Amino acid sequence: MDVVIANLPLYLEGFSVTLLLLAVGGLGALVLGTLIAAMRISPIATLRVIATVYTEIIRNTPLTLVVIFCAIILPILGSELPYLIAGMIALAVYTSPFIAEALRSGINGVPVGQAEAARSLGLGFGLTVSLIVLPQAFRMTIPPLINVLIALTKNTSVVGGVGFVSELFGVGRTLANANGDAVIAVLIGVAFFYLIVTVPLGLLATKLERKWVVQR
Repeated sequence: MDVVIANLPLYLEGFSVTLLLLAVGGLGALVLGTLIAAMRISPIATLRVIATVYTEIIRNTPLTLVVIFCAIILPILGSELPYLIAGMIALAVYTSPFIAEALRSGINGVPVGQAEAARSLGLGFGLTVSLIVLPQAFRMTIPPLINVLIALTKNTSVVGGVGFVSELFGVGRTLANANGDAVIAVLIGVAFFYLIVTVPLGLLATKLERKWVVQR
């Protein structure tokens, strides 16, 4: 494990980039996914179709292709976004349909009477969804949303795997190439830092899920 200890600053630097990708990509996915979920239940047919098509296309497209599109194709088309920003956008776009579907399942779990009561008070669709439906849907889908974030944490490695951003996986790949006799130790070091994020998130999801079952 000497190679891991000796290169700990590199690990920490890559880990910080991974956390940045997770935070920004996750926040972007949450905002976009919430919008898509609202469009999926919209009374306007066109919005429902757009949201459905978006969800099916992105959800069934490999993340690698989404990253390559944002990091390579967009610059060819004239984009001047830094690769790190492009990676964040790719992660947000790819993750948003999974968040949207999790939220939609939560929305379906909200009693219909809640929306009917809101409409009887004169609230329109937008206010009903934002003030009545979504808060309850978020509460019911916190564990699945955390699981999506766990998957997003691991998906950040794809951004580094493409080679444009030196996040945790990218650092591990560089160290593995430079220390061929210590590849296993290098990979264990990479896995350790991923576990620092994913294990607490998994435990949190389990705890919240049990709490929700008891309250329900």
